[in-house]
Order: sequence, then C-alpha cells, then structure tokens
Amino acid sequence: MSPDHLPAAGRPRRPRARSLPVARAAAVLAAAVFAAALATGTAPAFAASTVPGTDCPFFPPDNWFQADVSKLPVHKRSKAWMQNMSSDVNLHPDFGPSFGDIPVPYGIPITVVDGDHKRVEVKFFYASQSDRVRYPLGGDTKVEGGQYKEGDRHTVVVDRDSCTLYETWATSKKKNKWSAGSGAVWDLDSDKLRKDGWTSADAAGLPILPLLLRYEEAAAGKIDHAIRFTTDVTDRSYLWPARHHAGSVDDADFPPMGARFRLKASFKISSSLRKDTQAVLHAMKKYGLVLADNGSPWYFQGTSDTRWKSDLMDELKQIPASAFEAVDTSSLMVSENSMTVKTPD
Repeated sequence: MSPDHLPAAGRPRRPRARSLPVARAAAVLAAAVFAAALATGTAPAFAASTVPGTDCPFFPPDNWFQADVSKLPVHKRSKAWMQNMSSDVNLHPDFGPSFGDIPVPYGIPITVVDGDHKRVEVKFFYASQSDRVRYPLGGDTKVEGGQYKEGDRHTVVVDRDSCTLYETWATSKKKNKWSAGSGAVWDLDSDKLRKDGWTSADAAGLPILPLLLRYEEAAAGKIDHAIRFTTDVTDRSYLWPARHHAGSVDDADFPPMGARFRLKASFKISSSLRKDTQAVLHAMKKYGLVLADNGSPWYFQGTSDTRWKSDLMDELKQIPASAFEAVDTSSLMVSENSMTVKTPD
C-alpha cells in the first residue's frame, strides 16, 4: 500500500455482545441445517467457515469473496486490463518462509483476542476517515513485518467474543503510543460495506482477512474464497463491492480496484504438482483473485505462518499471469451497499 491511497473508514460501531457458547450453538445449528439440506438435495449454495481459534465466520457465507465465479462471463475489458498489468510475468506469493533480516514469517498475520483485551487509542494519519474507536492492540499484536519494521505493517485483529474485525495499515508503536495510516472495524456477522468512496486498511475499501490465503486451508485442500492481489498501475475507479480507488491514471483500459480475475478453465493443473499447489490453483479457477491494493504486479497475499513450504512457493511462482482473465461479477449484486451475492438457482 502506498501513501497516495488516501485511507478512509466507516462510522464506529459498538461491538455486539456475543458469548462463545451462543456462537458455538449458532455454528452447530448452521452446520446441521446445511447437512439436512444436503441430504434432501436442497443444499444452499454456501457453507460457513470460521476464523481459526474462534467461532466467528469470515463474514456470512453468502458474501462476494466466497462466490463461485468459474461460470461467470469474461469482463468486456479483460483483454485491455491484462495488457496493462505486466501479464508477461508469473504469479508471486507475497508470503512464505522468513527471508533477509525479517525475524517473522513473510505475510500478513492474524491476531485473535478476547473481549477483555485492553483497548488503546490509535492516532490515525487520516483521522477523519478512520473508525475512531479504541483498538485491541498491545504487545501481543502481530504486525506485518514485525512491530518495529518498515513496510505496509498491516494488523488484522479478531475479537472472538464479539466477532469484530479490526484492521490497520502503516501501524507503529512509539513510547507506548500507537499510530496508523488508517483503521477499519468490521462486523464479521454482517455483509454491510463501508460508505461509498471510503477505503479501509487497503486501497479498495475491502476487508483484508477473508482474502488472505491461509496455510491450514491450503494444506487441507479446501480453499473456499478469492485471494487478494496487487498490481502497480490502476484506474481511478472501482467496481462493486470495492468502495475506493487508488489509481494513478484516468484510463478504463487499466484495471480498477475490485476487479476480479480467475485462472482460465483451459489452464491444465498438472497432477505432478504438490497437492497444496493444486488446491490453490483450483481455488483460483473457482473463486479467483481480487485486485485490492497497489503494489508489485501479480503479488498475491497470504498469512504469516512458519509452516509455509518453500516448494509450494516455488511451484506457484511458475504460474503465468497470462493464464488469467477478468470476470464480470455484476450479476451477483443484491445491493450496492452489501457484499451479499445472489444465490444461484
């Protein structure tokens, strides 16, 4: 993320009280309903997954991030966008084993706290456009690249009791005082979007958490969502459900924030690849990639995790960007102010 992305945030929301037993009961009930529907042949199009260490969903399962885009039409500007996105390069995992002098795993970490965690005031560079509530940050908060390093320094913090997501960018702590470029607060039980024209902790105004590739899902071969990625030059526009742009050009032949891309159905996924590599590529065919920020072309983001394997990274780096195409997801919209998508017949 670059400083020119002009961060913004939605209005503060009071976290909704939610006890773990009630949350677990809701999750069990949802699973039972889904199983019953499956048995009768009337299963809904979506199944819920939860944030590790919590009973909280990665937003409701009918959200845009988990929509199957494999059968949607190719976007009319796909060819032009691809030509302006360094499509002669390969994919690059923006996460993985540690490297250089960074002592933490490469990627964006997730911190889980409970409702009793101390809340602190955060001074935002774009204060008038951030959710100015107290954030559950502290010495236990995992910051991208480490608390005292350079870089984007994202934080992704989940309150497991209220199922509230707190995200910041350019986060730092000096003399026991926290600051950040911007901050956004999300209710994980809601598909509500931020105010139109407002960003979040990334340029597109979307949450980061549900778009991160996670080790445990890749290892299990069950990835059920799109993945966040970046490119260097974007248009000064955005597509639903994105809420904000960070473009440097006024040219519709360059991709806007919120553009979604999928691995072409014709791309052959070799059985000789690692199982986790195959799982990632199948997810890229079904759920695709979401353009969510400015950065190096075709860098896609995952969690900071010591378990990532170098062999997986190496195989993913062999996938050509030219094997992707842009998808038109406009037919999925229920409301322009919601991430909820239409359920297929």
